Amino acid sequence: MGAAITDHLGEHPEDATLELQELLFESLAFCRLAERFGDHSLCDLTRHGRGRAVLGLRNLIPGDFLAARFNTAHSVVLFSATLSPAHYYRDLLGLPDNTVWQEVASPFAAHQLEVRIRSDISTRFRDREASVEPMVAAMAQQYQRKPGHYLAFFSSFAYLEAVLARFREAHPEIAVFSQTRGMPEAQREAFLARFTPGGEGIGFAVLGGAFAEGIDLPGDRLIGAFVATLGLPPFNDFNEALKARLTARFGQGDDYTYRIPGMIKVVQAAGRVIRSPDDEGVVVLMDDRFAQASVRALLPSWWSLGNPIP
Repeated sequence: MGAAITDHLGEHPEDATLELQELLFESLAFCRLAERFGDHSLCDLTRHGRGRAVLGLRNLIPGDFLAARFNTAHSVVLFSATLSPAHYYRDLLGLPDNTVWQEVASPFAAHQLEVRIRSDISTRFRDREASVEPMVAAMAQQYQRKPGHYLAFFSSFAYLEAVLARFREAHPEIAVFSQTRGMPEAQREAFLARFTPGGEGIGFAVLGGAFAEGIDLPGDRLIGAFVATLGLPPFNDFNEALKARLTARFGQGDDYTYRIPGMIKVVQAAGRVIRSPDDEGVVVLMDDRFAQASVRALLPSWWSLGNPIP
């Protein structure tokens, strides 16, 4: 395509519109990436209707591109609040085996955050319908125990809407408000503006969305969060292809594709509750899998995890 556009513009310079030039640059960039295609990447074709196909190159293992840069550097410092577990980031980022890892003590203390696990609830797809009633009861119980502002995170809008509808029916006395599909910026700002100091209500949102990370609601603007999902990426052709590649390369395809990325999102969402040394709050993790040792090991070390609520 790039060659065809270049030839056309050479013969018809008057056709050099901004749109055509952008298409030229994008096609050339795509071709440069295609020249480096390997088992670190995936080429896929998505059809959205006649004449609307999308050809994509997805990088699955960035370490294959980054390792050479790390090796030529005198030193590199990587840091993040969620740069854990170490082996996951070492493998995917292409870091040397002798990379030094240091976990800095959290500025927060365990007594600031009460973490409760509802092991009597399953959010697996086959159990979604049965989970709605006990989930509504658990949220209402915590709210009545300590009224204030909470965020409730779900794996999808469909799940969110089902629980929200039942919650409104069962507890009309509790104020609720919700993230919506394709929410414009003005509505997102209005959603956050509901979290006023001393206010009360439960905001419903999707995990991994606009309200699960990067927002600060200190003090009593937010005193708790409900997380009704392990945050697992969807089971689809792309993620299964990613799992196969990561299994072949590192032998941990399921963990690297699903469990670890999901728990990173859970931790980020729960992190909205404690934003300063003076904050206190509660996080209710609603799924029996949170009681599994392999899952608990992916939660922050400073959290005090009590016995799961059966």
